Amino acid sequence: QVQLVESGGGLVQAGDSLRLSCATSGRTFRSYTMGWFRQAPGKEREFVAVISWRGATIYYADSVKGRFTISRDNAKNAIYLQMNRLNPEDTAVYYCAAREGRPVTTNEYDYWGQGTHVTVST
Repeated sequence: QVQLVESGGGLVQAGDSLRLSCATSGRTFRSYTMGWFRQAPGKEREFVAVISWRGATIYYADSVKGRFTISRDNAKNAIYLQMNRLNPEDTAVYYCAAREGRPVTTNEYDYWGQGTHVTVST
């Protein structure tokens, strides 16, 4: 069983930056592929970024490429999402997710956190 807890969300202005964190439990964290997803009001949850267990493979959604950076620290059982140049379209609940196996951009993850809210004002 893996538990995921996101933090770092908040209210910011367009152009600002935020860093989300996801703390995990479980001794096998380093073997999991980890991803970030988001769900905006009235929309379906969508893929944001994913990182393989060693960090060798990373994918981003086109909408965040060049602005967001995913990273992980296996020693701290944590992953991060550095978000720069935020815009109102980034407003959403951001979820951390974990899966065994290769990185994927679909919702096929085994464990999900409760989410952290990010609101970007104009």
